[in-house]
Amino acid sequence: MVLAALAIRLAVIPFVYHDWTDPFVLEHWAFGLVARSLASGHGFSSVFSPTGAPTAVLPPVYTALLAGIFKIFGPETTASVIAALSLNSLFSALTCIPVYLLAKEAFGSRIAKWAGWGWAFSPYGIYYAADWAWSTPLVTLEVACLFLYAWRLEKSCRRGEWPLYGALCGIAALTEPVTLSVLPLLGLWTLYRRYRQGKRWRLQVLSAALGGVAVLSPWVLRNYVVFHHFIPVRSGFGLELYIGNSGYSDRWVNSALHPNHSDAELDEYNRMGEMDYMHHKLEQAKAYIRTHPGWYAWMTARRVVYMWTGYWSFSHAYLKEEPLDPPNVLVDTTLTVLGLIGLWRVFRGDSSMGMRFAIVLFFFPLPYYFSHPETYYFRPADPLIVILAAVAIVGRKKFSAAQQASG
Repeated sequence: MVLAALAIRLAVIPFVYHDWTDPFVLEHWAFGLVARSLASGHGFSSVFSPTGAPTAVLPPVYTALLAGIFKIFGPETTASVIAALSLNSLFSALTCIPVYLLAKEAFGSRIAKWAGWGWAFSPYGIYYAADWAWSTPLVTLEVACLFLYAWRLEKSCRRGEWPLYGALCGIAALTEPVTLSVLPLLGLWTLYRRYRQGKRWRLQVLSAALGGVAVLSPWVLRNYVVFHHFIPVRSGFGLELYIGNSGYSDRWVNSALHPNHSDAELDEYNRMGEMDYMHHKLEQAKAYIRTHPGWYAWMTARRVVYMWTGYWSFSHAYLKEEPLDPPNVLVDTTLTVLGLIGLWRVFRGDSSMGMRFAIVLFFFPLPYYFSHPETYYFRPADPLIVILAAVAIVGRKKFSAAQQASG
């Protein structure tokens, strides 16, 4: 499965990598800008313009990986772009392993085969690996692995595994902080299950917390020293809330208000500095939300629909900018329906496992409902949706039989 998935993704790269060598794209490739600065010895800086000012807009893990690629192949060269897409393809292909193992241990071999091959040929898995030089494939692999790890910890007697879980959660948070919306909850659910079973849990929760704090602390300390503010991982929430909540509704986000696309915003960012600029954007967004509660409620509902179906609008003007939306809506909605059917069947067979899936599906997209979504934001949950879809396709009887056999 891994080899087939990798071969498919690598075969796609020659047809799509040119998009990332376009000068306009490179000029606005946030990870590329910071990685270039890091690779050249200037630290985490220059996210919006070559000012040399420090930044905390992006987390460090994927940026550092990209900087390493730039060190070897040159900053933002064709070779480095292909290397980055190839690395992402490897991350995506390796995700077959936790998908297969989780499905096999929880639901049986037949569902595991459906899920593993389903991920290998997943259109989203292929696209966001071969044509998306971003951290999404790595975050996807981390979430799938840590979901499996947290479940296995329910029966584990090894104390050393808990600080390791916390440390790995810290690495995932430094890759993409939204993972903190689900990974600690998965650990807490495991601890609750251990408590109900009369197993030790107090020392486990402390050691996991210490493991996570140990990994996160250097980055948090760096941010405090540089910016004199407590910034857990990223500094850009104010901007993200602002560009999604300013009265614009033709698309899910008003990119024209982003410093990458607005000279006025870029000038304000450079003039005020990152922290003051982000605080100002946060206040602007909050002021608009307070004065337009009806608009905000309606947009929040639209964001929920968009995250689960890919649908925003079928107007002529919108489809002119997003011509692939109709087939995407079909694929996305189909996966959602199959995933929810599978979730219902899992709950009927094993409510504890069903709760684990529900935690991810409910909490992972939650921050984006209230700020703004992007097409790739929910994709790290796709491997779990693929597993649930396999449960739906194979059928409840086979799932129940597998549960009885494993029990």
